[in-house]
Amino acid sequence: MQILEYSGEELERVAREFFMPVITRTRTDYRGRVTVHELGEAVTVSRSHWGQMSVVRTARMVARAPSDDTMLFCIHLGGRGYVHQQDRLVELTADAGVLSEARSSWERVSPTESQTLTLRFSRALLPLRTGEITEACARSMASAAPAMQILAGYLDRLFAVADDLTAPQRIDAGQAALDLLAMVLRDATPSVLGGEGPEAVLLEMMLVYVRDHLADPNLRVEELARRHHVSVRRAYTLFERIGTTPGAYLREQRLLAARAMLSDPRHCWLRVSDIANAVGFHDLSGFDRAFRRQYGMTPAGWRRERCHAGFGPADLTQEMPPRRANRPRQGFGGVNSGAT
Repeated sequence: MQILEYSGEELERVAREFFMPVITRTRTDYRGRVTVHELGEAVTVSRSHWGQMSVVRTARMVARAPSDDTMLFCIHLGGRGYVHQQDRLVELTADAGVLSEARSSWERVSPTESQTLTLRFSRALLPLRTGEITEACARSMASAAPAMQILAGYLDRLFAVADDLTAPQRIDAGQAALDLLAMVLRDATPSVLGGEGPEAVLLEMMLVYVRDHLADPNLRVEELARRHHVSVRRAYTLFERIGTTPGAYLREQRLLAARAMLSDPRHCWLRVSDIANAVGFHDLSGFDRAFRRQYGMTPAGWRRERCHAGFGPADLTQEMPPRRANRPRQGFGGVNSGAT
């Protein structure tokens, strides 16, 4: 077991040694503490107390270390925090978990002091496919989920008794933790349900295409189907696998992107109409109605309440899973998909 207390000036060194290389920003009076147990050569479990901070793994850092397969699974035990990776933004709520990887840039903001229980491991040790792992990054693993409760309880107990285990037992305990984590992550990756079959792969390609083309006002189900060489009927059938329709998924992703921009001080100079246009809403009144229905307030009201200077984005948004209730088919793209 290693125990280390450190200042803000030492945080980057500590992150590099016990987690992964990042760039940090802290208050001058920052103090942190980390206790680490090694579970073999490539797995550790640690408990940390963080001060207020902003932590970034930049695209340049990723490019310099393309073979870095380090991954972190953090259970948030207290305080407030946010993670942004894979174009997803997730709020760290009490006892929820979030996965981050070294292979792509990410950002973490902790506007308050916080505590975490972290499993650090090599990506190759996790018994999941590459697509499943990437899809699971920056998604909230709800504390109420039975699999998450099992994993959290196991990691908490493992942290408490790790010093009493033999070296072989620590290795076995680390692999058992990764097996439990794989069980948790399978529940958090709806876009790859159905295994490695062509249906799951095609759906994942369509979801990625939608997220990459939110600003296109002409994006419709017909265009999505044409680009992926399927019929409109089949496109609807594929989206039913994740309990939604193409139009509903596009609207939810556009609202998520708008909410993130409205929450980010870096975009405070933009008008609400500029943000609406940037995510594909070209009817401001329709955007206002859709946003108010989804989040309970107007876009302008959300900005006033959440967007402020400080340690970075004031409210990095968790990606909302598609609703699974029965719903009629909707339009895809344009004014209608933003307003209905």
